[in-house]
Amino acid sequence: MSKDAIPILYQVNIRVWLTGLSGPLGRKATLDDVPDKELARISKLGFNWIWLLSIWQTGPLSREVAVRHPELQKEFADTLPDLKEEDIAGSGFAIGGYHVPEDLGGDAALNRLRTRMKNYGLHLMLDFIPNHVGLDHPWVKSNPEYFVRGTLTDMDREPKNFTSIKVGDQKMIFAHGKDPNFPGWEDTLQLNYGNKSLCEAMAEELGNVASKCDGVRCDMAMLMLPEVFERTWNIHMEDFWPVAIRAVREKLPGFLLLAEVYWGLEWKLQKDGFDYTYDKALYDLLKEGQAHDVLSHFLARVNYQNHLARFLENHDEQRAAVAFPFEVHRAAAIITYLSPGLKFFHQGQLDGWKRRIPAHLRRGPHEVRDGRIVDFYNKLLDILKRKSLRSGTWKLLPCAAAWEGNHSNDCFICFSWEAGRQKVVSCVNYAYHQSQCYVKLPFADLKGRNWKLLDLIGGNSYERTGTDLTTKGLYLDEPPWKAMVFELTAG
Repeated sequence: MSKDAIPILYQVNIRVWLTGLSGPLGRKATLDDVPDKELARISKLGFNWIWLLSIWQTGPLSREVAVRHPELQKEFADTLPDLKEEDIAGSGFAIGGYHVPEDLGGDAALNRLRTRMKNYGLHLMLDFIPNHVGLDHPWVKSNPEYFVRGTLTDMDREPKNFTSIKVGDQKMIFAHGKDPNFPGWEDTLQLNYGNKSLCEAMAEELGNVASKCDGVRCDMAMLMLPEVFERTWNIHMEDFWPVAIRAVREKLPGFLLLAEVYWGLEWKLQKDGFDYTYDKALYDLLKEGQAHDVLSHFLARVNYQNHLARFLENHDEQRAAVAFPFEVHRAAAIITYLSPGLKFFHQGQLDGWKRRIPAHLRRGPHEVRDGRIVDFYNKLLDILKRKSLRSGTWKLLPCAAAWEGNHSNDCFICFSWEAGRQKVVSCVNYAYHQSQCYVKLPFADLKGRNWKLLDLIGGNSYERTGTDLTTKGLYLDEPPWKAMVFELTAG
């Protein structure tokens, strides 16, 4: 893939996808059963990456935790009212080993799927879980020193953060994987990055995963930063990511690394070598609905923003169709996906699905498509196919007051994209009230021509003179949450 091409990523829960394919087949589907016509459809929509969630082996001990856990059982039953025990596969993040289970087709089927994806211009992204492994991981018996260990006192004091496992003829106490703000994940064990041999083994595991795909999404990547790990466990560690990423780059120069990261540590991980880092801050600001705060977020350096991964939902977040009323959903999506960086869409988002599927399940509920959302995303994905959006220059546009004393210009969030003669301007009134402004356009060739502005979302067309657009700007007087994407054509 060209480094100039912006990744347009489609996240799919592979277990749920294959379960959906199994019914018509009358047997359990494997990766070999993913239809070529579906790969062609995803490619035609404009995606160039597919992230297959929960592809790796989950062991029986970790699955048993999910089957018996009261809080998880309630969540599963809320998702699937007709829940059966066989619907629970165990968490895709409780890794028993970085290999594809045989019932999904094994590593050989994954390689065949990757080859078929390439025929449609699709690149494969898989998960790398650096912080922890599942209870069944072979290292528990072969290398118990790779884990953060505890004592009986730790177990008594923090029963949710420690567990006892029999290793050989003795019981050992292990810490559950966790971040510093929440109790441990009880189906996992915490890796000890204070152990140099463990760091080397995990760097090798990253290389192993990288050999099977074109890019990885690194789960909770900030937990491997020395300052975070030391704060969580009071154990000293050396830098892990720069060393591990450098080793991957030496073998696979074009390999893509995406970091799930929070707490303002995005820039740190970009400097450590990640191509893209989650922009959870934008998502949270859009949910809060304050345009001024959203606008301030886009004042960051463009080079930093070019390496952010923008999303409106994922497997951890509430469904966008639930989190945002339709008009707000549409406005938030225009802001999210017409900003620079990786564009990240989630399975079901394009159809307006409303139920989040826990990563432990292999089956999802029946959902009805929302025609308004389907129509909107079809238009949005078509817009993202344009050269200006794929490899053009992005700018945040200033919006001046329409008249003295009118401060509603602060409610507009406007961007431009330009590549050659192709010009696109997105304008969103991200507010619950009517707002007005003049948008200052950055294009150097506006004067001396008439311009047609076609709204690619609403379908309306407007004529403006280059002189007016240059001297005054583009005047907007728009209702609440109005979102427009104008393509400018010289007349």
